[in-house]
Amino acid sequence: MAKDNVKKTSLETEDWHQADILAALHKRSITLASLARKHGLTSSSTLSAAMIRSYPANEKRIAEALEKHPKEIWPTRYNEDGSRKPQGLRQCTAPKRARNGNNKAAA
Repeated sequence: MAKDNVKKTSLETEDWHQADILAALHKRSITLASLARKHGLTSSSTLSAAMIRSYPANEKRIAEALEKHPKEIWPTRYNEDGSRKPQGLRQCTAPKRARNGNNKAAA
């Protein structure tokens, strides 16, 4: 049985699929390459990277081209108020070890 292809709303917690983003751009006659040129980028690869991992500047460029807020396209990357969720910050609580692998701290 085929799944319904219903576009996700901002109230749902799933990001748009990459193909849905590209299709929405193409419906507006916009390619990633043309969007990259418009913003002075030499390649569209940084724009396509925003579809896979967090890249706030390019998320904003893509969202503006679609006349949406980035949190509508990537709700898992944004808080309800539209602010960015913290990304990639990890705190290391393990004790420091000497570089040579010994358990004693370097003197």
